[in-house]
Amino acid sequence: QVELVESGGGLVQPGGSLRLSCAFSGFALEYYTIGWFRQAPGKEREGLSCIDIEDGTTNYADSVKGRFTISRDNHKDTVDLQMNSLKPEDTAVYYCAADPRSAYACFDGQWDNWGQGVQVTVSS
Repeated sequence: QVELVESGGGLVQPGGSLRLSCAFSGFALEYYTIGWFRQAPGKEREGLSCIDIEDGTTNYADSVKGRFTISRDNHKDTVDLQMNSLKPEDTAVYYCAADPRSAYACFDGQWDNWGQGVQVTVSS
């Protein structure tokens, strides 16, 4: 059974940074990609970035490219999302998800397994 647990959310001022972590378990690493998504009130869920657990291939949405960095630590079984230069419009619930797919298909279709989400609020 796939399990995903996000942590690291909170309140940060505009221009600040925050690091989210997704602890994963329950699946064979070599077949899975982990993605980060967010959903703001009244908006659709948005794909941000994903990483192939085995080979580290990454993919980013244009909206976060250059500000967010995804990374994996296969010893700790975590995938982190470093978020810099945060803006009020980055305020949302952030989710990680896992799926047996290529990182190149990060933003295609539905993902099978989701964490519970963490709140990120960017406000002064």
